[in-house]
Amino acid sequence: MTTARDLAIVALDAAAGRSVEQGDLSLALAGAEVFDLMEAGALVLEGDRIRPGAPAPTGDRLLDEAAAALVRQEPYESVEDWLWRRGRGLSTAYADDLERVGLTARPRGRRIPLRAGRTVPVDSEARRRAEDRWASDEPVLAALAAAVGLREEPAEEPAEEPEALTADSATTVLATVGDAVLELEAVRQRRTIENAAFDNVWRGY
Repeated sequence: MTTARDLAIVALDAAAGRSVEQGDLSLALAGAEVFDLMEAGALVLEGDRIRPGAPAPTGDRLLDEAAAALVRQEPYESVEDWLWRRGRGLSTAYADDLERVGLTARPRGRRIPLRAGRTVPVDSEARRRAEDRWASDEPVLAALAAAVGLREEPAEEPAEEPEALTADSATTVLATVGDAVLELEAVRQRRTIENAAFDNVWRGY
């Protein structure tokens, strides 16, 4: 399993208690993929630029898709550009893939056996792993979850980091995810204000 999948599972588990914007989650999942691909040796961060490594299967369908989508021409792609490009619709892609491989299911009601609705994680090793990382306040997962409002505050910095993950690269990715989520929220607020103003104009006629 990957940080991105663990984040998707945690988000589905928490959905009943917290409202998570799908756009915010998509940006965080794209950021999680950067961490996963760094750990797999599929990319290296040079400042805020994503330099791809040699293509190598990770064993995860969506992560392999992410690796294949990396820009391989200089000056390469910034983390910010990656989040917006890769993140489009990514929360839905992860939700669909978790259901496809049997890690989530749609709850069955007594009166409507095939009731449509959100999927929920089933009891599985993958869910237990994600829950263990969540309960232990694993720093990267916790920080990404905090960025989308799944928890109040991120965990402390990790005492030990994977070889491919430096403090600078972690800070770059997490800060960029946080900025992108704030930018998306600002866009939502502008649209709300514009729509309210438009409605007020029509009420005047």
